[in-house]
Amino acid sequence: MDPAKTFFLSFCILCVFLLFGKLVRARVRLIQNLFLPSSILGGFAALACGPFGLDWLPAEVLTVWGKLPGILISVVFATLFLGVAPPSPRKMWALGGSQLCFGVVMGMGQYLVALLVVALVLGPVFGTPAIFACIVEVGFSGGHGTAAGMEQVFAEMGLEAGGALGQMSATVGILCAVTVGIVLVNLAIRKGYTTELSEKKGIPPYKKTGLIPGEHRYSISTATVSPEAIEPLAFHLGIIGIAILIGYVMLAGIQSVHPILKSFPLFPLAMIGGLIVQAGAAPLNVAQYFDRDTFDRILGLSLDVLVLTAIASIRIDLFLENLAPFLIIMSSGILWVVAATWFLAPRMFPDHWFERGVTEFGMQTGVTAMGLLLLKLVDPEYKTGTATAFGFKQMVYEPFMGGGLITALSPFLIVQLGIWPAIATSAGIMVLFFFIAWQSGWVRWRPRRVASEPVGHSGTGQGGTGHSGTGQDGTGHSGTDHSGAGHCSSLG
Repeated sequence: MDPAKTFFLSFCILCVFLLFGKLVRARVRLIQNLFLPSSILGGFAALACGPFGLDWLPAEVLTVWGKLPGILISVVFATLFLGVAPPSPRKMWALGGSQLCFGVVMGMGQYLVALLVVALVLGPVFGTPAIFACIVEVGFSGGHGTAAGMEQVFAEMGLEAGGALGQMSATVGILCAVTVGIVLVNLAIRKGYTTELSEKKGIPPYKKTGLIPGEHRYSISTATVSPEAIEPLAFHLGIIGIAILIGYVMLAGIQSVHPILKSFPLFPLAMIGGLIVQAGAAPLNVAQYFDRDTFDRILGLSLDVLVLTAIASIRIDLFLENLAPFLIIMSSGILWVVAATWFLAPRMFPDHWFERGVTEFGMQTGVTAMGLLLLKLVDPEYKTGTATAFGFKQMVYEPFMGGGLITALSPFLIVQLGIWPAIATSAGIMVLFFFIAWQSGWVRWRPRRVASEPVGHSGTGQGGTGHSGTGQDGTGHSGTDHSGAGHCSSLG
């Protein structure tokens, strides 16, 4: 078949599975309570219809799908900071500094724990390579999109199963975010650790089904250029294209530095390209025509397609070959993020420790949207200021971790340094940020876990987060939601 027609057919079949996932989400109550996205449901349905299941899908379609995640992740990252006017560094640090310190400790802890498990257990018993440890942070904090972007890196560095394991790691992270997250929320309620929870209000039913009734519907974008001159969507796609081209130029420079960097991924550089375009457009008065909502829609569409095709393309054979090491390292990762949320968060946050901790837990295991969802459960009206603090933290965190430069460089650094120096480096970064939090007066060695009386409306919390960057695929931008709950698009 002609390549163009093959691509078109592949896209049409993809749409069927995406809508099938939406139908399941709208009809099955268990799925609604788990808040699983339609793209994940459609992805597993497509996986079941693939060569490792019913074998109903043409090989040509699967070939096209297999290439899409690695391409679309650059689109997702290029849009992260377009159309966003960042606040002053002083304000960001004052409101989000403690969230950033905790987030770095939690994120680097995923590397530390995984590296220790590989060094002490998986390496000696299974002969597992050191870069196997990367799949925890890539899947948990990064998500499906980041795992797709890192697939070639893993393959060229000797871990052929890295892409499949990264996708399964991201899936485990999503399930952990919703199941363990709900358990933590219920425990916190019983023990009096929350300040603003309203069980009666809960989450509106339409948030679970994903079908918005008429009175809660809202416009998803704003036209900033005349359609007679250029279609607004085409204009914004052009801006994203420029950002990605800048990333390609930087990638060529990086790959020329050393042969080991030949497989360095494009997506974190596309994000830097977006930052450059945004910074260059502001003084030229062009940035005023950047509509953040339009960029969010492009990001969201790319992410839905990315997640579905990434799951549908998982090599089950490679995953099963590494099943035992995978289960061990996943268990260690889950234990770490739970321990950090329950025991470390009360000591690193000066106030509202559970609200702040559980939001980070959702992002570090699932996606930014999952973190904000868990926050919604314990802080329905965003009165604690956690949403704002989390949004500011994401603006600094995302360029480096959860799919940023550190995530992209980690396999190369682990190979070059060796596993024990990599362990020491991870521990050193964690100690550094804990020390910064302590010097800033945020650390409480003897925390008061029980919450104080509910706080009143604060100017920082009501209405959303501004830009809230993200993470399991975990990045998003959340602003005022017309339904009052805060809307966001998340990186998977």
